[in-house]
Order: sequence, then structure tokens, then C-alpha cells
Amino acid sequence: MPKSEPMDDLLLALLDGAFENPPWTKFLDLLRKRVAADYASLVFRPPGMPTNTVFHLYSGRRSPPHVEQLYKESFFARDPTPYHAMREGRIYSLKELLRKDDPASAAYIKEVMAPSGMNAMRMVRVAETSGVSAWLITTRTKGDFTGKDETLLSALVPYLRSVLRNFVALERERTNALLASEAIQRLNYGWIALDANARVLETDAQGELILKRSKLLRRDTDGRLVANTRQQTREIVAAVKLIANSSEARPRAVVLCRDPWLDMLLVRANRESGSARSVPAVVVYVHGDSALSVDRCEQLAQLFDLLPSESRLALALGRGMSIAEAANELGLTVETARTYSKKIYAKMGARSQADLVRFIHRSVLLIA
Repeated sequence: MPKSEPMDDLLLALLDGAFENPPWTKFLDLLRKRVAADYASLVFRPPGMPTNTVFHLYSGRRSPPHVEQLYKESFFARDPTPYHAMREGRIYSLKELLRKDDPASAAYIKEVMAPSGMNAMRMVRVAETSGVSAWLITTRTKGDFTGKDETLLSALVPYLRSVLRNFVALERERTNALLASEAIQRLNYGWIALDANARVLETDAQGELILKRSKLLRRDTDGRLVANTRQQTREIVAAVKLIANSSEARPRAVVLCRDPWLDMLLVRANRESGSARSVPAVVVYVHGDSALSVDRCEQLAQLFDLLPSESRLALALGRGMSIAEAANELGLTVETARTYSKKIYAKMGARSQADLVRFIHRSVLLIA
């Protein structure tokens, strides 16, 4: 590469481009200007996407609207360009990809390429290790590209391959994270990071949602985590101070509301890996049920073929209440509750309350 035309600006734009929106906008702008192209594009299909879904990133003049419509309606399926037959890393010219003596290629040149001003072209296919391919394309309306232009494109290939590999890996992780995040959100779990004075330092999206919508937990004017009642607030503050000041302190569970359910678990933070702006002392894992008990009872009845009275008791037992506690809450005698519980265990195939809890928490009820 001539010293007068270093690649530093192109390479930096290529490396940073994955974080732009749309991606690689600056890189394509710079490349188009460097090779005096009218149009430059990067085309690829992200992993996990349908075969007809592609990223088409470009700089410069697009095809006329009627040509784009024609391509989508008919030529997309009949595009004669041998994209996957291209040798990886090799620079191809238009005449190598589309032969005018071939009727399909000739029709494509006449109906799509020429009206789009793509009279000269250089294209290269780059494939990363998992098999995802990308095509880097430059076109001109007048004049052909030079050997110097091809040298530049060839020099970019190994960097583009590496960037594509990293992008694909990030996309897969992002997809996995989104799926995991959606599952966690449907379970209604969130976290809130606190300092030793119970001030909120940071939350995840679900934790923030619980703070804003539950009306049972919130920040006060000083940023401290407070509950709906003074008693619960004192209990939280005391637990935070105990856990923050003692490495031997055990996690503390607090039930804030039973209908809809909202509980929390306070644990000592791993201070070496805290992600908050200030290092947290305590992490609060918050779990809220988005549905009222009446909805959960109906879903339990559907899942395990329970009667309404049985599903109400099953829900209470599934939330950790004893037979006596559940009977008192539901207005039953202890003997009646025991009779119901036997029928519940038989229908669910449970041998104990521990089985009942496990069956409920392994069911789709958690994400309903």
C-alpha cells in the first residue's frame, strides 16, 4: 500500500463499525471515497435469522425505486450472481460474475445493474470460521476500477474476516442474552444493588420495573430502598447493615406481599466484581408475581385438574405455608385443609409438600 494512502482510517472505521447504527456506515463512506466508487455495500445474513433476511449496508446512490421493487418482486429469486460459488477472499469483476452471453445474466444487467448505474463492479466474499459469509461490493457508473483499487480491497479482506467473526460471535451472545433475559423477566426476577446504607446504586431492567410499578418497593428522596410499611423498611435496613458488615452473615429473605406475591433475598455482594457505579455492599434479588392469586389458582386448576378450593390451597402450600397457616388464610379448618391436601397430592402425583412445591416451580406457571 503506498505510504501516501495509509489504511489506518479505514481499519479503525472497520473495527469500530459494529457499534454504529447502522453498522459500518463510516467504513463504507470512507471506502467508497477511497476507490472513487458511486456505491459501496456490505451484505450478509446474521446468524439465526431467516434465509430471506439480510443486512444490506451501503454508502452512496441506491438503485431507483422501480428497480428495487423489480428486484424484490422477481429478480431476487433469479439473481444469477454466483455468490456462494465465489472463491473466498478473491476479488471479482462484473464480467467474471455475469456473462453477457448468458441470457439470465444479460437480463439482470439490463434490468437491474445498468439502471442502477452499476456498470463496473468489484466484489469479494469473506467467510468467518462458523460459515457466515459477507460480500463487500463497490460499483461505478463510469470507468473501471484499477489494480490499485483491487490491492486495497485485497488488503482489507483479513481484517474484514476477523471483524465478521467477532460480530457473529457478539450477535450469537446477544441473541442468547435476549432469550435468557426474556425468560428471567417472565419469571419476574430482578436485582437491586445497594450500598451499606441501603442506597440504590444500580438495578437491572426488571428490578427497576419493580421499583417503579410494584408500589411495595421504591427509592426515597435520599435514594434509599424503602418498603411500603415502616416495619418492612426497618427490616430491610437492618438486614442490609448486618450483611454489609459481616462476612459471616447469611442471606436474608423477606416477604413484602402475598397477593400479588413479592419477596426478596438479600445477599452479600461480591465486591471484586461489582458492576455498579460504586461498589455494592448488598445485592437484593427481587421476585414479584405479575398475577393475582385468583389467576394463579385458575392456572393451577388447569395444569393439575384441581378443583377451585384445591387450587387455592395448593397455591398457599406452594408458597411455603404450613397446613395450619394455609387453613387460617383460606378460612378452613386444619382438618379440612389436610383432607384437601391429600386430594391435591394424589392428583399431582406428589408425596409431600416439598414435591408439590417442586412440581409447581417446574411448571409453566412460573412464566405464565
